[in-house]
Amino acid sequence: MEIVSIVGARPQFIKAALVSKKLREKGIKEILVHTGQHYDFNMSDVFFRELGLLEPDYYLGIGSGNHGEQTGKMLIEIEKVLLKEKPDIVIVYGDTNSTLAGALTAAKLHIPVAHVEAGLRSYNKDMPEEINRVLTDHISTFLFAPTKTAVENLHKEGISKGVYQVGDVMFDVALESIKMVDEEKVLVKYGLKPKEFILATIHRAENTDVRENLINIWNALNEIASYGDKIIFPIHPRTKKALNEVGIDINFRNENLLLTEPVSYFEMLALEKNAKLIITDSGGVQKEGYFWGTPCVIPRNETEWIELVEIGFNKLAGNKSEEIIKCSLEILNGEKQYNLIEHFYGKGDASDKIVFYIIHPQK
Repeated sequence: MEIVSIVGARPQFIKAALVSKKLREKGIKEILVHTGQHYDFNMSDVFFRELGLLEPDYYLGIGSGNHGEQTGKMLIEIEKVLLKEKPDIVIVYGDTNSTLAGALTAAKLHIPVAHVEAGLRSYNKDMPEEINRVLTDHISTFLFAPTKTAVENLHKEGISKGVYQVGDVMFDVALESIKMVDEEKVLVKYGLKPKEFILATIHRAENTDVRENLINIWNALNEIASYGDKIIFPIHPRTKKALNEVGIDINFRNENLLLTEPVSYFEMLALEKNAKLIITDSGGVQKEGYFWGTPCVIPRNETEWIELVEIGFNKLAGNKSEEIIKCSLEILNGEKQYNLIEHFYGKGDASDKIVFYIIHPQK
């Protein structure tokens, strides 16, 4: 059996790490294709190094661009790879343009698609990621869902064949990776103390590309920092560019708001685990916060991980400054009003299950 795995963005490097390892342990030949959707070193190469991913067999070097342009270039280049390699299965991860391009190309060539992290829904089709998720799920043969809710979402859309609830591969990787992280060293590097700082990450197009939303979030972070809590804000290249374009000088800010370049995966785990609050529009970071018991405020109007909001762990704040501040202060100053649920994202064996079902598909 030969498998082509397609990745292109940092969350996909994380998700692919253990699956790739398990495939090779079973003697399955894997061809790793990196589309180049994330091309900054801290967004790509460092993740391969930390996670032990082998060098990609193909690096397509697509880079940034409008959604149609980026996806179109990926379709052309991925098709060349698949025609040459003729794999038995193509594995795609998550909800990026790399995900959709890989799935579409494989489906057109009648190659079965395995979608890791199937069934997530925000039910907002203004989000490019939602379009990517839905289309990918509807053309996939193997749908590896992380949670019961994800399975239910697929069933609502008439998808029941090939659906497997396996748990979350990011949970697997986080459990393995945190053992290798020197948490104290990371905190010292940034001048932080355990549970005495806030972590912020912003990168979604709905926030970076909408002037009002971006300014609201920036103002909220500055206001929250002014109350005395230090905020560390690893700034995504898209966010940095967007702030400059709306005329915000990121060099003039509250001294408690620490902007850094994008951090590595290991550093991010240490920051998530030791923060007392995370403010993020990232689906992956919301989920990783739960792994470590760190609640999140989400400056969006919906989330893929609605379960975490329903149990009271995370708060949806929308894009208004006052609501982001209010939700943050409720968590910072309030009593814990939630219970962590055991095995919410599986037992840390999702990667093993995915490889098992690829080799032994259920009828």
